[in-house]
This record gives sequence, C-alpha cells and structure tokens, in this order.
Amino acid sequence: MTPPENALVLCVDEKTGIQALDRTQPMLPLKAGKPRTWSNEYVRHGTRALLASLDISTGEVVAQVTRDRKSSTFLRFLDELTSRYQEQRLCVVMDNLNTHTNKAAMEWLERHPLVSFHYTPTHASWVNLVECFFSILTRTGLQQQVHKSGRALEKFLKSFVETYNQTCGPFTWTKGPEKLSKIIKLTQIAQQTGIA
Repeated sequence: MTPPENALVLCVDEKTGIQALDRTQPMLPLKAGKPRTWSNEYVRHGTRALLASLDISTGEVVAQVTRDRKSSTFLRFLDELTSRYQEQRLCVVMDNLNTHTNKAAMEWLERHPLVSFHYTPTHASWVNLVECFFSILTRTGLQQQVHKSGRALEKFLKSFVETYNQTCGPFTWTKGPEKLSKIIKLTQIAQQTGIA
C-alpha cells in the first residue's frame, strides 16, 4: 500500500492450465433474441500457462507464455522483469505458491537486492491486481475463442496482452479496506498471530 519512494510495484502471478479447446462442431449462427451457441463437446489440444506482471501505476502487463509452471520457469520470468526494469527498485506482490516461496526463489531474491517480495495473505490472492487482468482475459478473450492447437492459443495470448497494453490504465479500488470485511478479518488474524 505504501511502497518505498521511487519503487515500482509489480503484481505477479500465473494463470495455469489454459486449455486450447476446439469444438467438435461449428458454432451456430446468432439469431435474434438467442445467444451464441456451440456444442458442449470439444477436442483438447494441450495447455499453456501465462506468467504475468501488472505495473500498478500504469496497468501495463508483461507476460510470458509457457508450457509449464516450474520454479525455473518462474525464476526466468523474474529475470526478464529485472532486465526490463534495470536498476529499478521492484516490489513484487504475489501469492504464497510454492514456486514463489521455495529455496530457489529465496536464493534468487538474495542475488537481487533491488527486489523485494510481498505476499498476499493465504486465501486472499484476489487482492493481487494481476487477478483483475486474468479475469478480463478470461471473460473477454478465452471464453470467446476456439483454438485448434497449443501454438494458436499461445499466439492468441501474446496478441491479447499486446492489444490490452495499448489501452490499459491503472486499476482503482472502489472500496477502501475499511469497507471490506475480509480484509479487516485477515488483518486482525495477522495481528493476533504476529504476522503483521
């Protein structure tokens, strides 16, 4: 909430298991008063994972499409971020996923003194603003698409991020933490357990 002066806050997470789905039959044409329809049967052409970073000051997304969500893949993405924002103090907000908290991640952090990790409370990854981007991607992109291969899905994801960045802007919370009972409860629990 109050990053160090001249620090860039990046919200980072993975959207895993994005399926390249192709319908077994073509979509039916639109009719007046009837939504688009398609067959419930599909052919699965593999999956991809999207690692994404959202700059909270601009809303810009930096993303990488991968075939897995291994620790080494996550660390390569962090390397990409530190190269992109050279000599910049980075506050990286993320959840408590094992690839974010394991020994390899802590060793990487030690080698990068300009980077600090800030974890969302357990079961509260929704406070990470990159989840808003994932929601937009799902609702306006993935739910509307058919992909005949993993490569086609990968191309779509990269294109979506590029197009999104052309009109992106920062997200603004419409309710303060005092109005959100979940945040109040999590804050109280963290204070009682000595985490905060």
